[in-house]
Amino acid sequence: MPLFGNTFSPKKTPPRKSASLSNLHNLDRSTREVELGLDYGTPTMNLAGQSLKFENGHWVAETGISGGVDQREAQRLRRRNQQLEEENNLLQVKVEVLLDMFSETTAEFQIMKKELEELKSVNRRRK
Repeated sequence: MPLFGNTFSPKKTPPRKSASLSNLHNLDRSTREVELGLDYGTPTMNLAGQSLKFENGHWVAETGISGGVDQREAQRLRRRNQQLEEENNLLQVKVEVLLDMFSETTAEFQIMKKELEELKSVNRRRK
């Protein structure tokens, strides 16, 4: 038993095995996509006989007709809807401004009414 030596001596661990023997991780992304087939294309689905594909963040009918409505008609309706929403917002702002003006006018009227009553009471006291 050593006095100053290390009594604990763990076994040496065996060297780790390589995680992958494949060299595909060394390839660039485009080569991996070609080799492994990672190019899936655009997502598509079929709903009620209508084939749709996902493009630019929106589902678009592949045939150009969406639920019996032409794509141009749907786009026109979207634009009209946007115009109506903007008009509605403008009208809401106008109503807010008119309500503020009405409130201010009412407050001024009440102040004038009080002043008139005070003047009448002062005039009665003088007589």
